[in-house]
Amino acid sequence: MKAADQWLLHQYSVDFSPVVDNPRARHALLRAHSEILGTSMAFDGMMLFLLRRLDEPVTRFQTKRRDSDDIITITVTLKNALPPTSPTCMQVYNIIFRKILGLVGFEQIGRNYFNPNAKREIQQHKYNNKTYRVDDIDFNIDPMNTFDKLDGTKITYAQYYRDAYGLNISDLGQPLLVSNPKKRDQRRGMIDHIHLIPELCTLTGLSEAMRSDFHVMKDLSVYTRITPNVRMKELTNFIGSFPRNQEASTYLQKWQVSFEAQPVRINARIMDREKILTGHQGKNEISLGENAEWSRDLRKDLLSCIGLHNWLLIYTARDSKNAMEFLNAFNTVAPRLGMETRPPLICELREDRTESFIRAIRQNLSPQTQMVVCILPTIRKDRYDAIKKFCCLEAPVPSQCIVGRTINKKQTVMSVATKIAMQINCKMGGELWTVLIPSKMLMMVVGIDSYHDSATRGRSVGGFVASMNHDLSRYFSRCTFQHTGQELIDGLKVCMTSALRKFKEINGKLPERVIIYRDGVGDGQLPAVVEYELPQVIDTFRMIGTDYSPKCAVVVVKKRINNRFCSLNQGNLVNPSPGTVIDSVVTKPDLYDFFLVSQSVRQGTVTPTSYNVIWDNSGLAPDSMQSLTYKLTHLYFNWPGTIRVPAPCLYAHKLSFLVGQSLHKEPRIELADRLFFL
Repeated sequence: MKAADQWLLHQYSVDFSPVVDNPRARHALLRAHSEILGTSMAFDGMMLFLLRRLDEPVTRFQTKRRDSDDIITITVTLKNALPPTSPTCMQVYNIIFRKILGLVGFEQIGRNYFNPNAKREIQQHKYNNKTYRVDDIDFNIDPMNTFDKLDGTKITYAQYYRDAYGLNISDLGQPLLVSNPKKRDQRRGMIDHIHLIPELCTLTGLSEAMRSDFHVMKDLSVYTRITPNVRMKELTNFIGSFPRNQEASTYLQKWQVSFEAQPVRINARIMDREKILTGHQGKNEISLGENAEWSRDLRKDLLSCIGLHNWLLIYTARDSKNAMEFLNAFNTVAPRLGMETRPPLICELREDRTESFIRAIRQNLSPQTQMVVCILPTIRKDRYDAIKKFCCLEAPVPSQCIVGRTINKKQTVMSVATKIAMQINCKMGGELWTVLIPSKMLMMVVGIDSYHDSATRGRSVGGFVASMNHDLSRYFSRCTFQHTGQELIDGLKVCMTSALRKFKEINGKLPERVIIYRDGVGDGQLPAVVEYELPQVIDTFRMIGTDYSPKCAVVVVKKRINNRFCSLNQGNLVNPSPGTVIDSVVTKPDLYDFFLVSQSVRQGTVTPTSYNVIWDNSGLAPDSMQSLTYKLTHLYFNWPGTIRVPAPCLYAHKLSFLVGQSLHKEPRIELADRLFFL
């Protein structure tokens, strides 16, 4: 979007007396006074933006509501005059863009806009196209109960919908649905539960049955995973529809803005392909192809292996044959990977009750047990959770759960056994591979992510994972709990202190450089990370030693972004190669940020990842920071290929997911020095 020369935006606050709750009504009341405000105005419900400056700093006028005889006094107060480069203008650009989308026929559902003329059977919602998650059902209230409006007056739900939307509730005795406010709503001061009328709601999304149906998902992917060529054609046609639509064209002219007809061309860099190092001390090298995957080459010695000498294999009688097939395959592939194995202690259960699995583990577990492997007949969350709780909380031992149907095919059992053998090796403290890390300084890389606790409302889990060696292939992990609305990690000091002490225990000295990758942070939380989390890190360094001050950088990782990049290859648009870095034109001039395409996709258009270095005295040049970030995307041991984020971030996510979904308590510290959560 481009603004005309000498473009200036005037920002006003707007107050209604008495208070008007309905956003649509507030918009309508302002539009009725275009002779005063002008036609170039954008209103977000609280702030008004005009191209023209009003004669007085404070302007008052009165208007009458259409649906009643109430007289509303509107007060408009000048706050700022903003140039096109002001960050606040982005809010106005979004308002303008949303208005244009409406003029060309798009409708909002959730946070996104859709073209109803191009829909593939999308159900129209009855109320306002907003999406909510139903957290509870309150049988003690119904549409005849009252709530407080913004002006303090009470009104029934039935009366509110009648006045605000002209909707009559047919069943006045129905219970109400309860939805907890989202984080962005909480930041705006909305802390109370949201109550919804069931008859005005419609279920959205895909059911579990649909998600597990391969044919349904395959048909859906035709429309959701489009190639770069198709995507660019659709976007070009979409932008071209603005000048072709008379209303949209007039609206843009009124605001003195326009859209580029063609995508922006930028120069990008492609980093050198990494070599994967395996075998004892990384003696074996695997050269990567253009897809940055090495699954076919990973059939020989791993970087370091832990001998599997004492382990339990537990399964039900119905899975007996599959269990033996798996064990034979496991005993074949493990030595090829460099793992020494001995026969397990086998426990065959007559029934598949959760209690039977827990009893078998408890009765056969010994201090020497290195691994518990359970072959489960079906996917059942309660059974999985019980096994993980016992093995992570009560008796700390790494565990591996396998669903029976994944090992019931002879043609794939060897491949499955290989993947499980590698996973078991990681969970016991082994390492699969690494890449060349040229840093001469002793460095620790930290990944932080959070996940909401499914058992305790209002609480989330922060996962903290830190590297423990030069090759960035061994890790130490902790987790901490915090209130959901907070989202920022309070227990960061405890986690960081533990990691630094463990690092010194292993390496004989503290790291000279610490690089922290923080995932799960929205733009609005960036100042809080700088002002709140960063001081905790600095304080931790001081607590370790008054003279300890390592070089440090904090990098915020964002996956949920709308940016897409395509490479021009002989006239065709294709996905950028893994290792593509974009750090100009589309990045922000006042920030140290860059985009990285680290992974390859087989379908659709690849999504880049955004990195924002919010603190840096690491001594690393931007090229070195980008190179380190790309190297780290090769080090996730659950996938022999590059991933979207640095491996420590995904490890932190896996840890917080396990704790938030299954454990609901911090795992025993005895497991902290291995990747038991994979």
